[in-house]
Amino acid sequence: MSDQFDVVVIGAGPGGYVAAIRAAQLGLSTAIIEKDNVGGVCLNWGCIPSKNLIQQAEDLHTARRLKAIGGVLSESGIDYSKAQQNSRKVAKTLSGGIKFLLQKNNVEHITATAKVTAPNEVTLDSGDVIRGKNILVATGSRPMQIPGFEFDEETVLSSKGVLSLTGLPKSIVILGAGAIGCEFAYVLNTFGVEVTLVELADHVLPTEDFETCEVLQKSFGKTGIKVLTKTRATALHKGPNGVLVDIEDEDGDADDLVAEKALVVFGRVPNTEEIGLRELGVELDNRGYVTVGDYNQTNVEGIYAIGDITRTPALAHVASREGEIAVEHMAGHTPKAKRVDPDLVPSAVYCEPQVAGFGLREDKAEKEGIAFKKATFPLRAVGKAVAVGKTEGLVKTLVNPETNEILGAHIVGHNATEMIHQILLAKTNGLKPDAITAMIHAHPTLSEAIMEQMLGIDGKPIHM
Repeated sequence: MSDQFDVVVIGAGPGGYVAAIRAAQLGLSTAIIEKDNVGGVCLNWGCIPSKNLIQQAEDLHTARRLKAIGGVLSESGIDYSKAQQNSRKVAKTLSGGIKFLLQKNNVEHITATAKVTAPNEVTLDSGDVIRGKNILVATGSRPMQIPGFEFDEETVLSSKGVLSLTGLPKSIVILGAGAIGCEFAYVLNTFGVEVTLVELADHVLPTEDFETCEVLQKSFGKTGIKVLTKTRATALHKGPNGVLVDIEDEDGDADDLVAEKALVVFGRVPNTEEIGLRELGVELDNRGYVTVGDYNQTNVEGIYAIGDITRTPALAHVASREGEIAVEHMAGHTPKAKRVDPDLVPSAVYCEPQVAGFGLREDKAEKEGIAFKKATFPLRAVGKAVAVGKTEGLVKTLVNPETNEILGAHIVGHNATEMIHQILLAKTNGLKPDAITAMIHAHPTLSEAIMEQMLGIDGKPIHM
């Protein structure tokens, strides 16, 4: 193994491994150091296995619909442990695929714990020293632990702990209704768990558009998920039969929730301790996030940082793009863009109905006095949605009232996470609603909802 490289990447998550492959494609000798399986949290204990479980939950929903045509479904033989095993198999398969890609692109893969000990030097836990002209730190994040709500992964679960379950409790309290909380609420409820979802903000998915979240929240209620918003968890007590969670609503009224288990998903924190950044003078804020420039370079020459350890949206696709930008800058190329523009980052939540969006939200526009014009179109008015029985949802776009420039878009409904990209492509390329309405959309498709609501910008939808 060589100990001299153009680029040394620490962390093989979706930011690190993409950066390493791109660096190698640019002709840079590259090493990637990862203490665990390649693919990071996203592939091994996040995005991928959770989406597999969501798909299996959706399959179960679909099977239940057979009753409408006289089918008889017995759920007595359903074994959640097999669903969990399937999710682990998917993660293992994709992790193996990434190992192959690293090898194919001649990236040196080193399994070790690493610490940056000089601007161009990384020391492994074995004591070996790896030198690189540039060092890219992509160490990701971990679940946030709150005093009094610490994980034991038996009764009080983290997002990793819930993915490790081979058997399900009869009941669970989920603290935090962000993307992770909502996705697991959907999965666990579908497999028969009594779910209570607790959120401090005034609606589920607090960083998403309130109108789309209202649709999701009503859908959760219909399926039996109990949603408590504007509610604070004040304490958690563990007992022999499960947990008791003290809660308090916005009026200060106290109550308690009893369940077999609790899933705590309050947020995530950056993995920037014990890797040598502060000792080298790399600028970190008071919460441990690395301060970076336009190309994700830190204030120390030769050291870059990407992904969840920076203040950009903590999403796998953001980390991947930042990795590309950083190594293109190292190679002396002009990157596709400078830093990632948060207004052009799609969000995606994969429960059913799905929620997706980007750019300006209506509540923010009103709060900040930003002028906007909006149009919405319900999926119940779309032929394909009615035909396949997926009528929950809507498409919503905000535009500049003077120029018709797209400011943001938000979708809730079946396949929302796929549909959002049509509007984002228009926004990214400076196109306006009339570019979408001029395009022929296949009929019947869910994407016709996008065309219709773009016609609605000028008050002229066909099917409303």
